[in-house]
Amino acid sequence: MNWSMRIALRYLFAKKSRNVINIITGIAIFGISVGAAALVLVLSVFNGFEDLITSMYSNFDPEVKISPAKGKTFEVDTVFLEEIKAVEGVAFVSETLQEVAFFEYDSNQEFGILKGVDEYYSAVTQIDTIIHEGTYQLTRGRTEQAVLGWGMASKLQIAIPTDRGMAVDPMAVYMPKRRQTSMFEEKFRKRFIYPAASFSVQQEYDSQYVITSIGLARSLLGYDREVSALELKLDKRVDPAQVIGQLKATLGPDYLVKNRYEQQESFLKLMKMEKWLSFAIVGLMMILVAFNIIGALWMIVLEKEKDIAILKSMGALDTSIRNIFLNEGFFLSLLGIGSGFILALLLYGAQKTFGLIQMPGSFVVSAYPISLRAGDFVVVAVTVTAVGILASILPAIRAQRVSGIIREE
Repeated sequence: MNWSMRIALRYLFAKKSRNVINIITGIAIFGISVGAAALVLVLSVFNGFEDLITSMYSNFDPEVKISPAKGKTFEVDTVFLEEIKAVEGVAFVSETLQEVAFFEYDSNQEFGILKGVDEYYSAVTQIDTIIHEGTYQLTRGRTEQAVLGWGMASKLQIAIPTDRGMAVDPMAVYMPKRRQTSMFEEKFRKRFIYPAASFSVQQEYDSQYVITSIGLARSLLGYDREVSALELKLDKRVDPAQVIGQLKATLGPDYLVKNRYEQQESFLKLMKMEKWLSFAIVGLMMILVAFNIIGALWMIVLEKEKDIAILKSMGALDTSIRNIFLNEGFFLSLLGIGSGFILALLLYGAQKTFGLIQMPGSFVVSAYPISLRAGDFVVVAVTVTAVGILASILPAIRAQRVSGIIREE
């Protein structure tokens, strides 16, 4: 530690001649503490929401999704599937086909998305874990069944059987024919499916999706081997990025290979943007804290003018005097950051344990979710330190200009 830093520490902790300087310094440190804690907690709340929503999507979205680069569907055959399964790290592959459909139950009607899936879908996703009512079962003998989003079931007023029994009445599904029809021909294909269960994961999915067998979806659309996407489950022991890279090299530019983040990229990017905008807004209050730092350091400079003159008369350079007060601002910031981090950790523990701040209305969690990440502490520390050093520049320049001539009082 050089001598300018040692003097800065001595000025920081030494007893001041005027008590008001101690008060102003204490206020500055308190302001930095509150600001640092607020910045950490703002980032933590957004981290909590991000983790919560990502976990909700992960129950429905696959780890990797292969879709066509152009168009809505593509054909798959045994050779194509074996080529994908041969990629190291691919554990399961599920064929899925989805399209907008019209649903009717009793006198209730609603548009939604019919998603046909094969027998591997439950292994690829965690659909079993989000069943709200009933049992996940898409076929029962020769009878086609469906698993509806909880919101869709509510809109159609469908009573889901709570045991392993079958619903009394089937639900009608209508899909327009893709080919041109004559004026006397039916314009829609119609099939009946029995509601077997409902799931609840996220409002966007709950209010739209009806899951059934891919065979029924293909018969409604008049397809044979077409799929909208192939959904993959990866081995936990492999690096997903390497598997995705190999899949992209194998399939070429005609197919899109997306990880779980990329499937919800626009939404998660919006969340990150909101997170850093909120960080910036809360960070603006550090400008007010900066004025406290300027005031505290300026008072110290005025008190230590005689000391500064003595140091200059002993040969101290102007830059060395300036560095003393820049270091003073740096140490003020460190004290505030340390106490602010302790305060943030205490509030984090209280929120996690007792749920101090509750979520308004009905949500999937009762208290605000919160999650600490090491990187956020680094960002906050750098931000607050930068504010402290910038606030120290004016007092440091003022100290630098103090005359080296000792004035007798």
